[in-house]
Amino acid sequence: MKNNLPLTGVRVIDFGQQIAGPAVAMILDDLGATVIHIDPPEGPQWDHPANAILNRNKSSLRIDLKSDDGLKEALALIDNADIVLESFTPNVMSRLGINFKYLRDKRPELITISMPGFASNDELRCEWKATEAIVAAASGAFTDMGFNRVLMGLNPSFSPLSLGSSYATTLAASSVIMALLSREKSGRGDHIEVPIVAALMEGLSYNSVVIEDTPDRYLTMREHEIAHRQKNKIEMDLSYEDLQEYLDPFYRTYQCSDGRFFYVVCPSHRNHASRCLKAMGIYDELRAEGLPEVADLHLPISEWDGETSIGVYPLPKKWADIISVKMKKVFLTKTSEEWGTIFGEGQIPGAPHRTTQEWVNSEHCNASGLIVEVEDPQYGVMKQPGPIVWLEESVSQMLTPKPCKEIDFEQAISMLITVSNDEVVVRPTGKDIDTISQHGWLDGVRILDLTNVIAGPHSTAFLGRFGAEVIKLDPVTPLYDPLIGTFFTFQTNIGKKSALVNITTDEGREAFERLVKSVDIVVINAPERQMKPLGLDNESLQAINPGVLFCRLDCLGGPKNGPKTDYIGYDDIIQANSGIMSRFGGNTTPEEHAHLGTLDVNCGFAGGLGMALSLYHKQKTGEISRSRTSLSAVTNLAQIKFAFDYKDRGPFDEASGREALGNHPLSHFYKTNDGWIFIDSDQNELSILETVEGLSGISKTNSISDFLIEAFSNNSANNWMQALHNVDIAAVQPMSINELRDKYTREADGTVGIDRGSYAFSTYSNHPSGHRVTLIDHYSIRPTEASIIAQPETERYGNSTKTVLASVGYSDEKIQSMIDNKIAGTGWGKEFLPS
Repeated sequence: MKNNLPLTGVRVIDFGQQIAGPAVAMILDDLGATVIHIDPPEGPQWDHPANAILNRNKSSLRIDLKSDDGLKEALALIDNADIVLESFTPNVMSRLGINFKYLRDKRPELITISMPGFASNDELRCEWKATEAIVAAASGAFTDMGFNRVLMGLNPSFSPLSLGSSYATTLAASSVIMALLSREKSGRGDHIEVPIVAALMEGLSYNSVVIEDTPDRYLTMREHEIAHRQKNKIEMDLSYEDLQEYLDPFYRTYQCSDGRFFYVVCPSHRNHASRCLKAMGIYDELRAEGLPEVADLHLPISEWDGETSIGVYPLPKKWADIISVKMKKVFLTKTSEEWGTIFGEGQIPGAPHRTTQEWVNSEHCNASGLIVEVEDPQYGVMKQPGPIVWLEESVSQMLTPKPCKEIDFEQAISMLITVSNDEVVVRPTGKDIDTISQHGWLDGVRILDLTNVIAGPHSTAFLGRFGAEVIKLDPVTPLYDPLIGTFFTFQTNIGKKSALVNITTDEGREAFERLVKSVDIVVINAPERQMKPLGLDNESLQAINPGVLFCRLDCLGGPKNGPKTDYIGYDDIIQANSGIMSRFGGNTTPEEHAHLGTLDVNCGFAGGLGMALSLYHKQKTGEISRSRTSLSAVTNLAQIKFAFDYKDRGPFDEASGREALGNHPLSHFYKTNDGWIFIDSDQNELSILETVEGLSGISKTNSISDFLIEAFSNNSANNWMQALHNVDIAAVQPMSINELRDKYTREADGTVGIDRGSYAFSTYSNHPSGHRVTLIDHYSIRPTEASIIAQPETERYGNSTKTVLASVGYSDEKIQSMIDNKIAGTGWGKEFLPS
């Protein structure tokens, strides 16, 4: 029994297959829940070593739901469960005799969760065979692969990362925890749907945002080159080598003396860029050559005292070229590992490119608990991803997971009854259970947000839709330029009240402590070494507000300390160091994964999961906790198909590089006579493919790839898709995000698009920024009973400073004095989004 893990006593029946469903149950089990995993008689749908990760700690049995006896066994297990999870096409479970609505009418305390590929109310797609790649192709994930791929003329592209499942996992696990929290108060459960497609769209939200009339200062050299080529009808045909010269010097890859590569990510922050140049010994030289350093980057460029500045992104081509030449020369003087130490110890964001195999076996990952070892009966000692989310107080119990244990029905029932008997139930039961109430799961929760960039702010923005009130506290003088400081906030600060206070002064510190006393949770993204100096260690916070909860996100942190624990960094650094870039671009030509915020957003969702977990744990036990996650933890979730190792594992040979257009010939893009189609099949379906007109002979060919290239070129993408769907073969015409946005956008109407199927965007024509803004809706989590609240648009920095300070007892006169003395502020610069 996992006695003091936060989900001890929670019983889960996991009918999930593939990745997302089992991964949700894995997180719940890692956190102490008792999980019974159900497979069909023939075994899991997906035969893969990653199942050893997804089903660790669980007990498993096989049940034939199509038989009367099997159905009775499944229903008996459900009768003894708190949570039931499934990940099939909509209505499959009902057709098998497991009707969630009926079960919840019978037991209103039950929490049920469905994770279909496409939304159940998507009339066009809900019955499609929705594999990971099919959902991605249908959602623009393979056609909107970033400026690099546009300039190289590569469309579509392919990536084997399970991003949809990765985002859906953290979102669904969060929803389960929040439903448990609500149940502790009301006694009622809920039914929740989390479509993989909606999770993917929210996870890739930075790819679909549109800010109309964006000032020219935010356009990169790549964007200017794309516009130039489009205007002059020049082919998009840049080579990888030529493309590098269109990248900002503080946001690109450099070759080192060992022939390996290093990724620098320190744009937009004055201190990071300066530290980088000083560490390389070229800061003074560049300043002497006239590189400006503007005091206030949030002023319009027309008011700057220089043409550009250290710490601004993007740099103009003139200075980008000058700095890049010098940096390329210096990087060749040391190895990639030496530069990794220099940057890490110097608190400069940057990391050596490494493969996923190197990441999994690295000293840091193994020392920090980001990778753990499991004695698996099939694979022997298996290196697996560690916890995705954890509480500092109990994480030591999560570092020695056990392999999945095969049991029979009687053992499963006995286990569930034992757990139920051991639980101390304090929630309302029986006649005391509340009637249905359309409330937010986090109504009344107040959060003080000290975060910056994407992952941290996204964690609290995520919780706003469930009713949490978020106070966003920032310094009076910004450290980041407007790109990161403001541009990203159109999503990360949505719904928040923004206040600016200088907490390094005595008066500002007093205001900070008053705010801490007024909230339930404090959250920050920063390494551990900063906690005590900032007064955010547990002792200091509890002295201010006994019972306040705390959440921390960072870059390389794990459950334990490792050699890189205190290194700072961003999404891109973990992409480089964990193998994502080496897979996407190829080992010798690594390339940033095309989607902005690939890991950041999911780290935000994981942070929200951690905060919900602390709230539930406190509600259930009265105990205070500090929740944790990191970019490194969530990269392991995104790479769960690859992020493991064991003796005789074989090569890490998944699809990689710019030429990859699929996993294998039967899971691949092919050109049709009017476009492209993605087919996602395998050898087991060759006999079915033989029955499709135009594919006869496929099972006898020596080259399936050549056969399909020829066959698909003879008909239209739509005709092929319909023919394949008719025999239940997964296939789809790839869509672009522009096409989806054009078709599924409406004017913001105070709703979150849950009723609109698989895709929903909102346009804010009267955005406070003065720009017309289009965003993906907050529509991935769809409870039946709880409310999801549409959030107001992001407000200007400091817009609520006076209101926030007044709420903690400051008079109007005192607030004005603080503003006059720059202890507090009401804005950065003169404009919302500086021109």
